Parts: sequence; structure tokens; C-alpha cells
Amino acid sequence: MKKLIASLLVLVLVFALCVPAAFADEPEGKVFNIYAWNEEFKGFFEKYYTVPEGVTVNWVIVPSDNGAYQDALDAALLNQADAKDDDKIDLFLAEADYILKYVDSDFTQDIQALGVTDFSNAYKYTVQAATDANGVVKGVSFQCCPSALIYRRSIAKDVLGTDDPAEVQAALSDWDKFNAVAADAKAKGYYMTASFAETFRPFSNNCTMPWVDADNNLQIDPQIEAWMAQTDTFIKNGYTLTAGVWDDEKNVQMFADGKTMCFFGPAWYFNFCMGNAQDPEKGCSGDWAICEGPAAHFWGGTWLLAPAGSDNPGMLADVMNTFINNEDVCTKLVANEAQFSNNMAVNAKFAADPNYGSAFLGGQNDVAVFSEMTDNIVWENHTIYDQLLNEGLQNSLQEYYRGSVDQDTAMENFYLYVNEKYPTIVTP
Repeated sequence: MKKLIASLLVLVLVFALCVPAAFADEPEGKVFNIYAWNEEFKGFFEKYYTVPEGVTVNWVIVPSDNGAYQDALDAALLNQADAKDDDKIDLFLAEADYILKYVDSDFTQDIQALGVTDFSNAYKYTVQAATDANGVVKGVSFQCCPSALIYRRSIAKDVLGTDDPAEVQAALSDWDKFNAVAADAKAKGYYMTASFAETFRPFSNNCTMPWVDADNNLQIDPQIEAWMAQTDTFIKNGYTLTAGVWDDEKNVQMFADGKTMCFFGPAWYFNFCMGNAQDPEKGCSGDWAICEGPAAHFWGGTWLLAPAGSDNPGMLADVMNTFINNEDVCTKLVANEAQFSNNMAVNAKFAADPNYGSAFLGGQNDVAVFSEMTDNIVWENHTIYDQLLNEGLQNSLQEYYRGSVDQDTAMENFYLYVNEKYPTIVTP
């Protein structure tokens, strides 16, 4: 009996040592600090996550423009080891354009060791994006972001003779068709797009090589060159505007009196960024629909990453599990927030529901459309530099498209910007 008891004690001790931190009976911190660049996830968190009693959640929100969010986050992560428990980062958000910078670093930790182990319902690329070079998963995304062509039904009827998504897709299924319809739209008094950068993501998501090669040389992918050539033609022919993707000049085209046929974006875009289209007085909710468009692509997404040194490992794991595996929460993200969740089982239910549809999209079942597009999402050729290089190229070329500089000068300005932001990158 003594030997049996001794053996059991050893087994209990071994089990205790092997229990993930998220489930171990260890004291948790009383302040849970979250870093983010906007309040989108904050809203979902406050609606759908139950904070443990006695814990205060502190949000540190810094806009992402020109890398400001990354700068603030980097400074905090560098101080993480020496920070007081109440000041430690417990969770931080990252976008696709720079997620690798944090995933492939010691500033993040293995979430499977914390107790986040079930990725069976998460879309493959969302897990891949948060996995480091050694196969260690460092975070999760609460959303999947296949990006669609979002078109104005009434304008499509005038230009194409139909607003049916299948027929519109057939008319816009490749770039040659898209460019030809742009000319038809112009002849009818419409813009094809409202921003010179509107089609950047469909092109850039299909690049065959990263921004920077193995020898640290900057390289311009043929897809980027194709986007530049298309944009040059669109500007010269008046098919689009010189506005940036977030500029008011573009956004006013979403009102009912707008003259633009096509926008591009995922579910988060038309429910988080198309407020003008949904304005109760000047908007045109219901006069929209989606299809895949000329090129399969995704845009953005928000990943929840686990910082090393958090003093709230249990709550950290619980937040992550909640937003990918709690079917009730994921269902509410779709039903109440018009999100395309990162839970395939939940999305499948909405996609198969004949009674489900988006009022903004005239009753179209956007979840069904996005579900069909997820297989075409590819996660490859990403670098830690993507956000600033994507933004830098667009900002430099906007000066050219607005006539401030010639194209050669615009590219020279882009290279100078790259040299300033990343001195180790070799530019032409």
C-alpha cells in the first residue's frame, strides 16, 4: 500500500508539472493589458467575453498609420521583462502585413503550452500566419478575411444589364474583362473604382515573390508592376479617382449619389468601413452585392498574439479559445456583427441557412459566398516589412497620379522612404 501511494504521488507530481499554465492553479494578475490599433476587437471583447471577477482590462490603442502602433508595441515589448506585473502586456493584436515580425521572435510564446490546442475549426491560413519557422503556434485570429468585389447593384444593372452575382462574376472574372467593363462604366458616367489603390490587394496578394529577397534586396513583383500599369491607365482614362483607400474623396462615393461601381474588401470592410453606404439618410444599404472578382485574395485580419511574460496566462488562453472555439460567441459575431468568423462549423451553418442574408447586400448570403472563397486564400511571400512597404509605395505613387511628380521621381521617393525606414534593405 505504501508503494502504491508513493507511486500515485509521483504520478500526481508529474501530471502537475505537465499541466499547461492556462489550467494550472496559479495566481493570475489583476490587470489584463491589451494592445491594439483600433477599437474593432475591443467592441467584440466587451460584448462577448466574460472577464474574471477582480480583473481590470486596460486597453492601449495606438493608430497604425506609418507604423506608429508597431513602434509603441515594440517599446512595450522591449520593457516587458522588467515591467511590473500590472504593466505587462497580456495580449496584443497584429495584422497580416507585419504579423511575422512578432511570430518569429522571442517576444511571443507557444499558445498550445498555454492550453489553446484545438484549431480544427480555424481556417488553415489563419493558423499558418501565426506559426513560427519552428512550427510553434503563437496566436489565433477571430476572423477569416477572404476579400470580395463589392459592387453597387443599380450601377451594375445600368452597365452590365444585371445585378445577379453569378452574372456579374462572369463579366468581371479576370482583369481583361474588368478593364473592359471599366471603359463601359466610364461611357455611362461612372467610375469603376473610387481609389487609385482600390485594386492593390487583389494584385499584391497574388505576388510570386516577397518584397525582400534572401540577400536583402528590394524586389518589385510582376503583380505589383501589373497593378501599377492598370492604375496608370485607369487614372489617365478617368476610370478611377486619385484618392487613397481611406480618403474621404473615396468614401463619399459610397453614398446613394455616388457614381462608383466597385469596391474591394472582406466582411469587416463593408460592416466596419462602409458607414457612408449605410447612412440612414444619404446611404444606399441594400443596393450592394458581392462576388469574388478578377482575382482571389484576402485582406487583413486581426490576430491575437500571446506575449512572452504575461502574468495572466489562463485568461490569455481563455480569450483565444473563446473567439475561435466558443460556438455561441462565434455565432454572435456572424449574426450580430456581420463578421466572417474563424470557425468553419459556425460559418457552415449560416452558409446553408436559406433564411440567412445580409440586409446591406440586398438579402445575399455573404457567408455562403465567402465560404466558397476560403479555399483560394494563399499565405505565402510575406515579410516583416509588408505594411510600410505597401503603404510607402502607394503614398509615393499617389503624388505621381495627382501630378505632383513624374513616375521616376515617385519611385525614387519610394526608395528613399525604404532606405529611411529599413536601412538594411538594398534598393535600386
